[in-house]
Amino acid sequence: MTTQTHHVDHELIQAAAQVARTYCRGDNHTMAAAARAQDGRIVTAVNAYHFTGGPCAELVLIGAAAAQGAYELDTIVAVGDRDRGVVPPCGRCRQVLVDYFPDLKVIVGTGNRLRTVSITDLLPESYIWADHQLDTE
Repeated sequence: MTTQTHHVDHELIQAAAQVARTYCRGDNHTMAAAARAQDGRIVTAVNAYHFTGGPCAELVLIGAAAAQGAYELDTIVAVGDRDRGVVPPCGRCRQVLVDYFPDLKVIVGTGNRLRTVSITDLLPESYIWADHQLDTE
């Protein structure tokens, strides 16, 4: 694991926290995510909890970003409702994020221990889906 840290994008944390405070209500929406696209735009989303395993905020954000034409994300963060602060991505989200954005940076940690790390640091020895697809040519 490289454990290289990067600048913490506090504007992203604030954006996700604002979405969590404003739109996360009840049990259906408990997490918010914010990501900075390579062009500087910030995209936000909330999870869609469902007992069948609805998508996490990070996964909803991938779709929201694509719907806005933001196909390259630089940094992402998730924040819990009720002022729970930064929450690291779950295992499924880590795998999806590394497949979509292998150079993505992720904000993790709490309080004054916030740090930004590479998605590959959160999922060492990753299985990269694209690396295991047969060429059809």
